[in-house]
Amino acid sequence: MTGCGKRPDGAGWGAAVWIAGVFALLAALPLAVSGRLPERVATHWGGEAPDGSMPLWAASAFPALIWAGSACATVLTTRRAAAPAPSWAGAALAFTGVFMAGLQASAVRANLDRADWREAGSVGAGVVLTSVVALAAGVLGRLAGRRGERPSPAAGTGAGAGAAMVIPAGERFVWLSRAANPWLHLVAAVTGVAALAAVLAAACGLLTGMQGAVVAPFALASVVTWAFGSVQARVSEKGLEVAFGPLGWPVRRWTPQDIESARAESRTPAQVGGWGYRLSGAGVTVMLRAGECLVVRPRTGAEFAVSVDDAERGAALLNALCAGRPG
Repeated sequence: MTGCGKRPDGAGWGAAVWIAGVFALLAALPLAVSGRLPERVATHWGGEAPDGSMPLWAASAFPALIWAGSACATVLTTRRAAAPAPSWAGAALAFTGVFMAGLQASAVRANLDRADWREAGSVGAGVVLTSVVALAAGVLGRLAGRRGERPSPAAGTGAGAGAAMVIPAGERFVWLSRAANPWLHLVAAVTGVAALAAVLAAACGLLTGMQGAVVAPFALASVVTWAFGSVQARVSEKGLEVAFGPLGWPVRRWTPQDIESARAESRTPAQVGGWGYRLSGAGVTVMLRAGECLVVRPRTGAEFAVSVDDAERGAALLNALCAGRPG
């Protein structure tokens, strides 16, 4: 969810879908089971028993509006903040969205099939479970945001251009580049919201006996597309590291001794057989967008290519390392 509100990249679109999806879920959940809820719905508990209520329409609208306000505040703050903002923004959106959705589901479940709101059940177990899941979501959002933050020029993200790069003795250079497919991020966000909707529906008794069949496909699709919707390539004295997804896992690594040569080459999905992790006559290609790719030729095995920006400079540094030029 990094970059939310700053640019229309994959992460920004994913954040927009997440915000809209959680808003829709919060508003729709009580209305979806309105026939099984009392005229007024218990919305506050002073222990085991409820001590406050709202009309059904308010129980639907109020949490959705709170979420919309908090999400908009996060986005606006991110737009004005410095570089570290995206990581905490991702954590905030993930934690708050999951937490509020869980609270809404717990409240609706406690009111199901009750004649009066005063008869609503306890929400204690639901709040505890929601808090644990929301914390886990916040941690994942934070980790994903940190992976997405771009290093500042002062941190040293590369060296001079050219295929015959020379690294002065005693100095070290690091090249880092990322690429993402916004459509895969969008699919991950949509299927993630769908999985969350299925979980909430199951919690409210709407998917009795069908929970696994409905939740699992959406959850699996979201995780896979999220994990392989972006890639980061890093060249350092340790060699080449290609990390997938916002969390940087899984990872493929080559030491300088493992690589014969590296080059920059323009490739298209049509040339390598489509999008994603592709096997073709050209070897393995991680194709997230058409254009410039960093291509390495290992001493054993097929060539490996990854579509990232500034591939020429990365190849030049990698060739220097493989030739043993660093001092």
